[in-house]
Amino acid sequence: MLSGYQMDTRHMRYFMALAETLHFGRAAGRMNMSQPPFSRQIAMIERTLGVKLFERNSRNVALTPAGEHFMKDCRNVLGQFEEACRDVRLVASGMKGELRFGFMMHAAHSVVPQLVQLYAEARPDVRLVLDERTPTEIDEMLVAGTLDAAVTFDCGYASHLQTMLLARKRLRIIMRKDHPLATVGQIGPEELRGEKIIAAPAATAPALRSAINSYFSARGIVPHVVLEPRLQHTIIQLVAKGLGVALIPSSLCTELGAGLISRALTDAPQLDVVLRAQIATKNPAVSTFMEIGKSIQRTVL
Repeated sequence: MLSGYQMDTRHMRYFMALAETLHFGRAAGRMNMSQPPFSRQIAMIERTLGVKLFERNSRNVALTPAGEHFMKDCRNVLGQFEEACRDVRLVASGMKGELRFGFMMHAAHSVVPQLVQLYAEARPDVRLVLDERTPTEIDEMLVAGTLDAAVTFDCGYASHLQTMLLARKRLRIIMRKDHPLATVGQIGPEELRGEKIIAAPAATAPALRSAINSYFSARGIVPHVVLEPRLQHTIIQLVAKGLGVALIPSSLCTELGAGLISRALTDAPQLDVVLRAQIATKNPAVSTFMEIGKSIQRTVL
């Protein structure tokens, strides 16, 4: 820049006013200026750039080839600047941006599709980043702030999180169709005494494992857990191989595949499925997500 003079979008608008009107008086009026100071601004722009942007005489003003090229570039720059101004307001209001959403696998078979669909319809300009995780990973990521919101099992009160009940899921037992208990309509813990149980470890899904353990301990039974895979899909596959039976959320029992069946449990354990987010979140997109969660609250017994 020459003589400490710096151009900004204001000077681009001066130039565009004259480039579009090709009349100093009308261009100055558009910029709410009198003509002499407006003319000085145009002259300063040309001196700063070191090129002639306009051909002018006493009757006509015309763009030079350099001026025509500069007009195209200025129009693009100003358009991008205005778009950036609009976008920052939309992001601040939660209408645009990004929301990182975590969920446990069995929630993908129940509340998550509806929640994602309704939010996408309400906030089409917010990019949803979906991240399927185990309950323990979800809790850790919410604390770390790497997730904005998540659907998980309720593990109790957390002072830093806002928690909203979305559904209640009862556990069912799954087994191979050739299992001796397959013909029993409803199964209690006594019938499962000594059965090989496949269950996620407490470190992965503490609420789920606690519910399973409590179900047996209430009848004085210690469950015979033989395998502890982290993921529910793996549990289902291991049951299909005849390596044991498993107590899983009812939402996973609708698509077990050939060879497997599910049965109701007597006094089946119940787990709360919740939507969680940090209370002190800085992401304005979260508030609408929580509102939509509230709209689909329901109890499944």
